[in-house]
Amino acid sequence: MRWVNRQVGRGGRVLLGAVPILLLLLVYIVMAASRHAVNPADKILPLPGSMAESMSALLFVPDQLTGQLVFWADTLASLQRLGIGLGISTLMALVVGLALGVLPPVRATFGPLVTGIAVIPPIALLPILFIALGLGETSKVALIVIGIAPVMIRDIAAHVSALPREQVIKALTLGANSWQVMIRVALPQAMPRLLHAIRLALGPAWVFLISAEAIASDVGLGYRIFLVRRYLSMDVILPYVAWIALLAIAMDMALTFLSHRLFPWAHGESH
Repeated sequence: MRWVNRQVGRGGRVLLGAVPILLLLLVYIVMAASRHAVNPADKILPLPGSMAESMSALLFVPDQLTGQLVFWADTLASLQRLGIGLGISTLMALVVGLALGVLPPVRATFGPLVTGIAVIPPIALLPILFIALGLGETSKVALIVIGIAPVMIRDIAAHVSALPREQVIKALTLGANSWQVMIRVALPQAMPRLLHAIRLALGPAWVFLISAEAIASDVGLGYRIFLVRRYLSMDVILPYVAWIALLAIAMDMALTFLSHRLFPWAHGESH
């Protein structure tokens, strides 16, 4: 059987997916051990024991100034900012994307504006946001929204505008108005695409969040990474980066499960 026709079961996918990760961990441990054999004080590639010792203080020992568990306080702050930014962006993508996709006059009027905002590097706007909105939570959330909402809007609008024209004609023939076409024809078919757009936006959203926290924040995963970098604390930086990756993977898996659960027809599945 040719590889292009070879299907992999669920258990096989888990096993095959774990192999490169385990190999990467093995390579890291070997390289770290070899560096520490030459220089026991090496900070570039910390050993697992060193990382566990450093992280245990952040995980279980309250901070002397704030009384908070630093790791969990950082995680909660970052997830709150990310959640608000994703929520606002999702709502904008759904409302504006539907309008652009269904209504040609709206698309002609606002389409170029959305495209223009989408191609601006959001990081270039960060100083403007800090000046205009201050250094608080608003500017950080705004960066996430500006960074991902226009792209999500364009994706939803393109998907909706590409729906078969026959569906719109049939709805109009049955007496539907523009609002009903948008809600009853376009919206149900846009929902699976919306979840897909959120999945694609997760990576950029994390980038914008970490960038904002690194520049102006006093708590958060990005803040902590850039705070300890001056001390070459790779035993904290690497676990934090791994934790961000795990959070992103968990979010992606949750969205994938939700999409298959709510819209099996969009994935070629039956109820």
